[in-house]
Amino acid sequence: MDKKRRALKILEILKKEYPTATTELRYKNPLQLLIATILSSQCTDERVNAVTKDLFKKYRTAEDFANSDIEELEEMIRSTGFYRNKARNIKSCCRMLVEEFNSEVPRTMDELTRLPGVARKTANIVLYHAYGINEGIAVDTHVRRLSIRLKLSKEKNPEKIEMDLMKLIPRREWGIFSNILILHGRYVCRAKKPDCENCKINHLCPSAFNT
Repeated sequence: MDKKRRALKILEILKKEYPTATTELRYKNPLQLLIATILSSQCTDERVNAVTKDLFKKYRTAEDFANSDIEELEEMIRSTGFYRNKARNIKSCCRMLVEEFNSEVPRTMDELTRLPGVARKTANIVLYHAYGINEGIAVDTHVRRLSIRLKLSKEKNPEKIEMDLMKLIPRREWGIFSNILILHGRYVCRAKKPDCENCKINHLCPSAFNT
């Protein structure tokens, strides 16, 4: 079976395994999703959700974040890790939203990736989940690991992995494919101890039982 056929079969099986797959970040609008995704870098969604529960009560608009006291913001997001850098990015990002985008989260990859703290992964997540736009495939640590284990890409750089996956998966499925790989990586094909025995796609995985 060639790589493309195998990728499509993986997609088919995992869509059935995770029929309601979506981001586990909690948000009510595009701004909240943008902030939560920035905070999720090298942090679990569970921890981010615990932090944003109070964060989004205190800061409700882009203006609120742009005008925030940096030390107060740092303290509220401290437990997500790299909090100083994240706070600086969030404040600068929201200032740009206010000054250049009428306080609205933009709907294009080029505009989103101009924002401080926003690279392609974050932009892809915001575009798909906030606006239903399939511009690319969000490659987080789970997607990166599974893409390599499944031999869908030989690359290590997330953007190069994304380009490889986009050639294999139909555009309409890009957002879904990222979501199901993230869930499968989180709960089955874990980093330290992949559960190959109970994996629904082990017969399609060149690395199965060899990790």
